[in-house]
Amino acid sequence: MQSAVPRNFRLLDELEKGEHGLGDPNVSYGLDRGDDITLSSWKGMIIGPSGGTFENRIYELRFQCGPNYPLQPPQVQFVTKVNVPSVNPRNGAVEGLRILQAWSPEYTMETILVELRKEMIANKRLAQPPEGDNF
Repeated sequence: MQSAVPRNFRLLDELEKGEHGLGDPNVSYGLDRGDDITLSSWKGMIIGPSGGTFENRIYELRFQCGPNYPLQPPQVQFVTKVNVPSVNPRNGAVEGLRILQAWSPEYTMETILVELRKEMIANKRLAQPPEGDNF
């Protein structure tokens, strides 16, 4: 039986990977505030995929990692307005993303960002709000 990695160790590992750009070059993530000793508030960024309505856009997100992360998924919300099926059009909350609904402790914030980018690719023709609009 594998023992669970303590929350802060896991988040510090994710922070190091995010700060050093290890992983998918189309997404990034890090702490929202450098003085957040609870490692709870994070920000993320997705570079819009080319060949569709997301092209040449950067999408900003916020993550809130609760006390039971990674056993429970973080709350994820877009700051930048976006039109994709998994995002609530009123407040930007990511509600319908498959991996959040079937969460596994092996998933990371990078996993979420990559999955959201895949959703953008699958919906590359959906009309988007004007660039620069935020929730």
